Amino acid sequence: MQVFNVEGMTCGHCVRAVTQAVQNRDPAASVRVDLAAKEVGVESRLLPQEVIDLIAEEGYSAKLA
Repeated sequence: MQVFNVEGMTCGHCVRAVTQAVQNRDPAASVRVDLAAKEVGVESRLLPQEVIDLIAEEGYSAKLA
């Protein structure tokens, strides 16, 4: 599982936006969001930079933890 530090997530809408962004590109992806820790765990065939770019498209700053 790849873990990313993501800034700017504050609510359930943020969780859905990030999850859907990744799963739209890789429907088999598993996405785990921890709002309190500002972390997103992704198990996917996508490369880390692809996940970062998808999260950024939703308006959040992400980096590999």
